[in-house]
Amino acid sequence: MSEPHGPAYAALRGRVRAMVEEVEAADAAALARDVPATPAWSAHDVLAHMVGVTDDVVNGRLEGLASDAWTRAQVDARARVATSDLLAEWDERAPQFEAMLSAAPAEIAGQALFDAATHEHDLRNALGAPGARDSDAIATGWDWIVGARTRGGAPAICFVADGEEMLAGTGDVVARIGASRFELFRAVSGRRTFDEIAAYDWDRAPVPSLLIAADFFALAQQTLGE
Repeated sequence: MSEPHGPAYAALRGRVRAMVEEVEAADAAALARDVPATPAWSAHDVLAHMVGVTDDVVNGRLEGLASDAWTRAQVDARARVATSDLLAEWDERAPQFEAMLSAAPAEIAGQALFDAATHEHDLRNALGAPGARDSDAIATGWDWIVGARTRGGAPAICFVADGEEMLAGTGDVVARIGASRFELFRAVSGRRTFDEIAAYDWDRAPVPSLLIAADFFALAQQTLGE
């Protein structure tokens, strides 16, 4: 069973901090790299968004939560902030944010873990630092997306992830799909191409768009090579 949301986020933050510091120490320009999973952002921008989420939530700036304008403001405000200062801000804001996650309903806290874990692996992909594919953040974020599919009344899918069956959605099962939990996690947020999802273990003709979790996601046009 995955850890509570707050500790899972704290562990994620520690991993991202260590990764960013190690990569930047080896290549001072590393965080200027484009992030293929978020083509409008650099690695610095993704980190700025992650830090900005904690600052906005802790300070109650929730108007437009998760909208493009909300996230753009986080990135723009930190465009010229040094990496060390971004990490210091994260260290300052995150403990309160993590306490809030532990106290919040799973439907809310799980979305925060899903977003953070998605961006952890966007950064790992951009910075050439894979790892942590079986973390509590992935497990908790995946539990959230399975529940969200059901709460939203989406067509039911039987996911078979690492040998475990999970029903997500409502009504008759429209597909049974097998892959690792990490693969499925990345697919639902548009980090996999049509062909990559079609190559999963389907019990019928593949319909990759079934996996997309929300209207603001789309199938990836190019592979991330993860």
